[in-house]
Amino acid sequence: MAPKIPSVRLNNGLEMPVLGLGTYLATEEEGIAAVKMAIDEGYRHIDTAYFYQNENQVGQAVRAKIAEGLIKREDVFIVTKVWNTYHAPEHVAEACQRSLDNLGLGYIDLFLIHWPMGWKFCGWTGDDLLPMNANGKSIDSDVDYLDTWKAMESLVKEGKVKSIGVSNFNSEQLTRLLANCEIKPVTNQVECNPGINQRKLIKFCRQRDIVITAYSPLGRPNMADPVVGTAGIPKHALDDPRVIAIGQKYGKSAGQVVLRYLVELGTLPIPKSSKLERIRQNIDIFDFSLTEEEIKVMDGFNTGGRTVPFLFSSEHKYFPFKLEY
Repeated sequence: MAPKIPSVRLNNGLEMPVLGLGTYLATEEEGIAAVKMAIDEGYRHIDTAYFYQNENQVGQAVRAKIAEGLIKREDVFIVTKVWNTYHAPEHVAEACQRSLDNLGLGYIDLFLIHWPMGWKFCGWTGDDLLPMNANGKSIDSDVDYLDTWKAMESLVKEGKVKSIGVSNFNSEQLTRLLANCEIKPVTNQVECNPGINQRKLIKFCRQRDIVITAYSPLGRPNMADPVVGTAGIPKHALDDPRVIAIGQKYGKSAGQVVLRYLVELGTLPIPKSSKLERIRQNIDIFDFSLTEEEIKVMDGFNTGGRTVPFLFSSEHKYFPFKLEY
């Protein structure tokens, strides 16, 4: 019997499962198989993005499970995102329609602005989603994310999307958005793991009834952190004997301890995996809780170092990581 994942009530009254499947880099047959396995194991929240170029695979897998009779469309919560090159208001509706066509699921449960920075529009071929200049920096547009957001609000009114939110926004950008929006964002999807636990941003968002979705929740243990450099990386939580010992106490893996920690912080983690055993493990975190002491151990890994620093866009006026949170 697959574990039942709890849901959180969003500020618009809709429900969102507190754990989902991340699909970044899960393309082609691997992507289809991963989503099918996840649904079989009880996942009902699937996160994708136009930029990941796997919306087709996600949609195909979900439709297959609907056809099997395992789920109905309303049982699954599908998240996708408008990419940086499509921030101009005249492109947002087209970007949404392309995502809808790729997914083939009728509507999108949650549509996010992937980053606050807009980039040069390079057409719809999908070949130039990362417009770069000769210096390896992004070719920026001057589109204001407030204008992008107004176009997102229209999508809700038209019934194409149920909820809208943001990703990688800092507290100042959220404050400005909240002061100028008609529809509040329901979530802010940001990198969140023991190395960057986002406690300040979580508190900030909670006070404004916005939930934090945690991407890269397990970090990227095999990748040198481009921000602090290899020498500055603390030992990764997944490899730490204290975390392993906490897991042993509950009959869980270190990864399950990390995901449980993020849930107890109040975030919605979206771990990515294509392996059945890991997909099963990642969802099996709702039958134990961490003690205050164990949470302190997990807090001790926080350095603020990012595994997704996005430095090639650091000169953009809306680059979000100039602030602590």
